[in-house]
Amino acid sequence: MDTFERIRELLSEQLDIDEDKITMDSDILEDFEADSLDVVDMVMTLEDEFGVEIPDEDIENFHTVGDVVRFVEDNT
Repeated sequence: MDTFERIRELLSEQLDIDEDKITMDSDILEDFEADSLDVVDMVMTLEDEFGVEIPDEDIENFHTVGDVVRFVEDNT
């Protein structure tokens, strides 16, 4: 399973969204109505799942699913 597929699966479970609605261009906050707690949960899940540490300053740059995928791929 590639990184996008796994992240899409995790987001689908966490935010209760149909996987088919999650694309690389999906805006996490606007398209999924995620709040700051959702983002914190997502980051903790990503850190556990992929074995990466995500600094707070990088979290601020996560706007789309693609931003998250690129960060994970660049840091694993």
